[in-house]
Amino acid sequence: MTDVAEQDDRRSAEERTRERHRAAQRQARRILARATPRGSIRERLALLQEAGAEVYDLDEPGDVYGDRIVATLEERVAALLGTEAAAFFPTGTMAQQVALRCWAARTGNPAVALHPLAHPEVHERQAFSQVSGLRPVRVGGGRRLPTAAGIRDLEEPFGALMLELPLRDAGFVLPTWEELTEAVEAARERDAVVHFDGARLWECTEHFGRPLAEIAGLADSVYVSFYKSVGGLGGAALAGPRTLVEEAKTWRHRYGGMIFQQFPTVLSALIGLDREVPRLPEYVRHARVVAAALREGFAAAGVPWARVHPEEPHTHQFQVWLPYEPETAAEAALRQAEETSVMLFANAWNAGGPDLAFTEVGVQAAGLEWTADDVRAAVRDFVDRLPDRA
Repeated sequence: MTDVAEQDDRRSAEERTRERHRAAQRQARRILARATPRGSIRERLALLQEAGAEVYDLDEPGDVYGDRIVATLEERVAALLGTEAAAFFPTGTMAQQVALRCWAARTGNPAVALHPLAHPEVHERQAFSQVSGLRPVRVGGGRRLPTAAGIRDLEEPFGALMLELPLRDAGFVLPTWEELTEAVEAARERDAVVHFDGARLWECTEHFGRPLAEIAGLADSVYVSFYKSVGGLGGAALAGPRTLVEEAKTWRHRYGGMIFQQFPTVLSALIGLDREVPRLPEYVRHARVVAAALREGFAAAGVPWARVHPEEPHTHQFQVWLPYEPETAAEAALRQAEETSVMLFANAWNAGGPDLAFTEVGVQAAGLEWTADDVRAAVRDFVDRLPDRA
């Protein structure tokens, strides 16, 4: 068989698996978090019309280049985060590049200190350097955010410190409040500004025990997402001082983010702020119940080296690690969903090393129905579908 034919066969097999996965999610009777964005267009439009009427007057005209409903969302975000102003962006990648290039112009230093696992370093194809003229400088490592000591010990100056809260690729981990405030103080000692990559900042209040405005108030600027955890169609906001936000709007236009109409995305964001954000602390608390039951279930099933990370989740999302190849764990999870309509692990499995796989687990409204006993029973059923490692 030629290389091209082999690649075609592999792609066909992967697409069949993806379709099985989509079908299993749609049909799952029990699942820890519903993948709202994967609902049908009809379902999403119906939700916008039904729930949208509760958060905004749908008889009002739509937005034109950022007025009306867009301005309403910007004012709402600024009020929630306690900042002078906020600007809506079509993507978080654009919002953060704009924020940091604005800060670089003000500080005179294009170097941005950030963790090696931060989103721009892992998922944005070197956008900082290729598009915005910024220079990433790595600080910290492993699965914890940068520490005050690490920030003070950086050998070169930097204009901005970017902290991702929570650090998703490390397992949705957060520092303690004391560690966070010390890191911010260390950056200020070095005459740097602080920017929070707060794509998932909404779910941090339970861990820190403080309101959003107090958390955001530590930073000079904050980015938040409207689809991660909030359930919107997309979009993001940059919040901070009014002068920075006005400058960011100019760069938003230059980057191609001045979109004619965005009311569907903005309406979905307003719905998420009303419906999902107030429930996130409850999701975080129940995620800790689910995580403990997962640990207990794998221990009772005798699975060697099964891990939940962090052991007590910092947010409503966390990682599960198992000593299997990703394809093996994924097939067991998929078969369980197809055969029982119970989807314990709904997300992709990734390689963490030889014979080591991990997946992300999130707990939202659907997951609140699961008791610890339900989780332990689902673990037993899942393990029965894994090959014997004895």
